[in-house]
Amino acid sequence: MRHNKTHIITKHGAEVEAQAPVIVSASRATDVPAFYCEWFFNRLEAGYARWRNPFNGVDSYVSFLNTRFIVFWSKNPAPLLPYLHGLKERGIGCYIQFTLNDYEKEGLEPNVPSLDKRIETFKRLVDALGLGSVVWRFDPLVLTDRIGIDDLLEKIENIARRLQGYTEKLVFSFADIATYRKVAHNLQASGVNYQEWDESAMTDFASQLAEINSKRWNYVLATCSESISLEQFGIEHNRCIDPELIARISPKDAIIAKLSV
Repeated sequence: MRHNKTHIITKHGAEVEAQAPVIVSASRATDVPAFYCEWFFNRLEAGYARWRNPFNGVDSYVSFLNTRFIVFWSKNPAPLLPYLHGLKERGIGCYIQFTLNDYEKEGLEPNVPSLDKRIETFKRLVDALGLGSVVWRFDPLVLTDRIGIDDLLEKIENIARRLQGYTEKLVFSFADIATYRKVAHNLQASGVNYQEWDESAMTDFASQLAEINSKRWNYVLATCSESISLEQFGIEHNRCIDPELIARISPKDAIIAKLSV
């Protein structure tokens, strides 16, 4: 994504260079809506935000001067609800990548609200923003000695049934635990015997999901950050910052979205 540059004056009076993106992704690195919602909208009001690189301590800045659209990522975007009207007043559109999993029984996501509350939040966000503005992600799909492919399909079916009329798309990814040693360590420390996905298991899951989907929901199915191609099952590769979705949600931003992505 290309960014324009501008200069801003910080609250300490220093003039610094800042990126000035049209589309802001907030953010894949941390759950801004769940934990830093008030901070984010305070910074939006101030006109800029600072980010400090945790490895070298170098500061960089983002100006919201040109911002016309925000993509939010969250497992619990409920704190966004009171702020959506303010975004509209600023002429800023948004959509939400909502990671809505069901690992309640296994306790794999202990710090998120109950599934019932998260589904209620999903529906409230759709009511406020419109159909298509909240993207359902089941991310990641975790295999363990207690969670098999059939269990994952059942979990997805349960959520898919309850979201009918509120979503048109399901994005999913396969857990790649070996790549993240800290995650692997935490799972092992918690007594979770995880299993890695292989191509055969991925294909088996995808074929069953596509068949169930065609019979019951007819959602658009897409993978996220997966190298395996599942197009033979009608499953596409997702675009996390999707100019076509932005244009559909906010037609006035269509040209800008296509130029910025």
